[in-house]
Amino acid sequence: MGGVFGAYAPKGRHVLEDVYLGLYALQHRGQESAGVAWVQDASPRASIETLKGIGLLHNAINQKDLLAIEANIGIGQVRYASQGSSQIRNAQPIGARYARGLVAIAHDGAFSNATDLFDRLQSRGAIFQTQCDTEAILHLMAQQPDKEPLDALVCALAQLRGGYSLAVLLEGQLVAARDPWGFRPLVLGRRDDVIYVASESCALDLVGADFLRDVEPGEVLVIDDAGIESLRVPVKAERLYHCAFEYIYTARPDSIITGVSVYQARKNLGRQLAQHHECPQADFAIGMPDSGTLAALGYSEESQLPFELAMVRNRYVGRTFIQPTDRVRDLGVRIKLNPNAAVFDGKRVIVVDDSIVRGTTARRAVRMIRDCNTAAVHLRIASPPVRYPCCYGIDTPSSEELA
Repeated sequence: MGGVFGAYAPKGRHVLEDVYLGLYALQHRGQESAGVAWVQDASPRASIETLKGIGLLHNAINQKDLLAIEANIGIGQVRYASQGSSQIRNAQPIGARYARGLVAIAHDGAFSNATDLFDRLQSRGAIFQTQCDTEAILHLMAQQPDKEPLDALVCALAQLRGGYSLAVLLEGQLVAARDPWGFRPLVLGRRDDVIYVASESCALDLVGADFLRDVEPGEVLVIDDAGIESLRVPVKAERLYHCAFEYIYTARPDSIITGVSVYQARKNLGRQLAQHHECPQADFAIGMPDSGTLAALGYSEESQLPFELAMVRNRYVGRTFIQPTDRVRDLGVRIKLNPNAAVFDGKRVIVVDDSIVRGTTARRAVRMIRDCNTAAVHLRIASPPVRYPCCYGIDTPSSEELA
């Protein structure tokens, strides 16, 4: 999983600072690495250039370095590793020069047929430099030297199964693509004569762009001086499969995903929770910061229970679900959350969380709340149970990892 952002402007305009800012707005989607790619055409031979690093965006990339670069087209990604380890070689965007030109790709999602693709491509001589399934797209394009780059890209996408939202540089073009099933979100925006694509609408807000529309499932947008051209991936999806976790946990609450306010969706989940489960005797409700807070607000409004901000979050600690190991996740809960003991003392409390995946956060948090001389703790979960693995970009690859 990750967040992707792309910007295209007429020649003479510089967009890499906008790409940097857009990635800042998407930092919640990935904290393990960050990268930016652009076309460097000032030299005699044009090339794809990248700046990439491990960790949060401001640690991975120096903003001042980007300000000095003149580029009217750029893409970027923030990543957490649902596939491939947290090494610099796996940071995106991934760029290359192949027989028909320059290409760089930033990807959010995962291919369910990645193993088959890797085996087939390697049997044909492909040499992989990363552990990312994204690299398979480059090799699929390279093995079609008879096609124009855009045609080769669309043919490559037709061979993919799973979830993807892509921001792609094809020399002088910005290309955006979304999988035919609609697993991962992607939006289109504009500020004056600059066109943007982003994983979430909140990134458009930060750069001052107007939201135009969602990129449709199976759509490929080609953005250049001629405007915006819409193509289709030649794969027919029998139905759409929007990722529920975007509404439950992944997306920022100020984003709009497929026409639905994430803020309102999370409050509605809390209301539904109160409607369908009898409310126990309690003094107040709290939300598990931050993704459980809105569901708790909805629960509080529906049940007419007071709402308290009784769990204090350390704002300088990242998200625990997307940390790479169980030990770091476990330590992250203790560092990240602290109950206000005076509020809990002798009280009966309903704790609302957005979901249970591994159970690490809920288990530790409830234990800390009980240690505050709390009379009773009732845990309520806003999402349906997470029962099965996800192979489309959420880090739940096996049932054994699920609570």
